[in-house]
Amino acid sequence: MKYKAYPSDSNLSDVCQALVVKHPCLKEKGSETGFSAWKISLKYKMSNYRGKLKNLGCSELVINSLKRRGNSNVHPNQVKKPRRAEVNFCPDYPAGETRESQEEERLVLLSEFKKKNNNETIKAKMAQTFPHRRQEILQDMPFVADFKSRWPALFSPREINAEFQRITTIPLTSTFMAQLDNNTTKLTKVFRNKGGTSGRKITEIMAAIDENDTVAMRRVCTLKGLAVYLNEDPNSLIKEYQDVDFHEAESEMEKTLIGIYVIKPEGERDLDPAEDIGIIIEGVAVLRDLPDVATAVVLLFGLIYTLNMSYPSNLRYTFEFFQKVLMGLDAKKLSNKVQVLRNKLLE
Repeated sequence: MKYKAYPSDSNLSDVCQALVVKHPCLKEKGSETGFSAWKISLKYKMSNYRGKLKNLGCSELVINSLKRRGNSNVHPNQVKKPRRAEVNFCPDYPAGETRESQEEERLVLLSEFKKKNNNETIKAKMAQTFPHRRQEILQDMPFVADFKSRWPALFSPREINAEFQRITTIPLTSTFMAQLDNNTTKLTKVFRNKGGTSGRKITEIMAAIDENDTVAMRRVCTLKGLAVYLNEDPNSLIKEYQDVDFHEAESEMEKTLIGIYVIKPEGERDLDPAEDIGIIIEGVAVLRDLPDVATAVVLLFGLIYTLNMSYPSNLRYTFEFFQKVLMGLDAKKLSNKVQVLRNKLLE
């Protein structure tokens, strides 16, 4: 996307730097950067321009109108804007379409979803109703259970991948897995140099590869090791249960805000295939019967973008690594932890 309603600080700096490079006579004397005043001026100009766009009905700006929010308790500074390099954050309705006409298309999609072997029609309807879906998420902020009942077609691996690409323009699963596989050897080398308690935990996790050296096992061990390396607990993301304790597991899953569940047959080893792998959000199992844990992690990452959710606070560095290092989204600004790890991968 060439233009942004809410350019980041680095975007503004890049524009101002390009201005003084092309026209050296405009460079400010005594300024550390040479364009500080230009940057402030550009911020004010963008603010005025956003006001004009809002009056013209730009959806991305209308949702932040205090009049539209009514008497809610939302703070004026809590602006809904792209924060993770979303390109199509809040798209406008297509020409000739309205909220009412798109709602009618949603009802048609619901009936089409009930039919068998109807993937192409569902795919087309999902693409057509994308603006309506995004505005519903951003404006109404529905519970996941309610949203799933209104848009059941969204909650499949195929449509999560498609929705993520509509939002970011980047393929989800293929990019994530390719970058994870490309960095596995380097990550393993970095993990070996980790000492202390975290180093011992990572060694225990990576030992599973020696017993079952498959692509799926390498991926899940690398993802778990990554979380430990960043001083986060992978067990808070991936929760394992025995099938004999299914009712107890169901009760615990209902209390889970966000995570991945793995159900294994009683008495089976950790290396044996799981009976079921799925994703839980707000106590609702939104996806079931996934092929492996790594796929579940990728789809959970995609759902966070799709549903405009925040990263789990206890796993924010792990998800930041997914976003900025593996997916290359907003990769210029990294936290210290992730920046150090990225530097080690580039050595």
